[in-house]
Amino acid sequence: MQSGITATQELLDVFQAAVSDPSVRGLIVGIENEALVSKETLPSAGSFDEDLSQLDGHLKDNQPAYIILRRRDLGSLVAPFICIAYVPDIANVRQKMLFASTRNTLLRDLGSDRFEESIFATTKEELTAEGFKRHDAHLAKPAPLTEEEKTLKEVKEAEAEASTGASTKKATSRGVLTPVTEEALEALRNLRSGGFINLVQLAVNIEKERIELASASTAAIGDFTRVIPDDTPRYSFFIFNRTSFFFLVFIYTCPPQSKIRERMIYAASRGSVVASAEADAGLQIARRLEASSASDVSELQLLEEFHPKKEEKESFSRPKRPGRR
Repeated sequence: MQSGITATQELLDVFQAAVSDPSVRGLIVGIENEALVSKETLPSAGSFDEDLSQLDGHLKDNQPAYIILRRRDLGSLVAPFICIAYVPDIANVRQKMLFASTRNTLLRDLGSDRFEESIFATTKEELTAEGFKRHDAHLAKPAPLTEEEKTLKEVKEAEAEASTGASTKKATSRGVLTPVTEEALEALRNLRSGGFINLVQLAVNIEKERIELASASTAAIGDFTRVIPDDTPRYSFFIFNRTSFFFLVFIYTCPPQSKIRERMIYAASRGSVVASAEADAGLQIARRLEASSASDVSELQLLEEFHPKKEEKESFSRPKRPGRR
């Protein structure tokens, strides 16, 4: 909400003069007759911390005021001034509302680009050298994360841990231990036996905190977009079979639109699933792939995984000697 109050020409002139005059530490600004006016000019007698002691004699315990202070030297890459809205808790309610609603107008009229920051204070103690020390220490701390940001941070950490094989939770060679059901292990063993099944999908049961069998089927790579879900993560074990070879491929799909908690749990449990498939089901995984969706996995990609194209280098041909004329 804007109050409709604007800066007087006198205030604009006084501030403009102070901008280029390093002997001026700052200004005290008030509101009179529905206008922003200059009340006092503060000289620069020492350092910023030393000059803060001048404020005590110009501020009242129950009267709001704006304080413009030079905190940076001329030529600094950072805006030189700070703006302080001093609004005591015991001030008149109308005055408190007026000063709060006019602060943005003051910054706009004087030029927002000249101010490094805008501060709100309710006591004189906040405007001392010690008060600014506490203020600066608070600004130096990282901003608290929202719940969503915290969860996303955990997802990234879990994905990084899964990629490196490290984990801060239940640190073992399997990463975060998540039990795999016997039904799921039996389906994986069927892959090893070379039966009709060539695709086994495992899913995390979050409530029961275990890995379960999602499906066991026969599918071609072209069927992946139909049989592998695109709205939730999945662990897929696929027999890539060709006339001259066949290999077992582990494919971890994690769609961007899946729930954040799912992404975190699947990423953290990936190492456990692979370790269990190899140790408990006796599988030998030839390749491990990761994709956002099943559509990202193509037959050409798998062929190149096992038979990478060799870069052909052109042989150097010695130039022929010029013939005699």
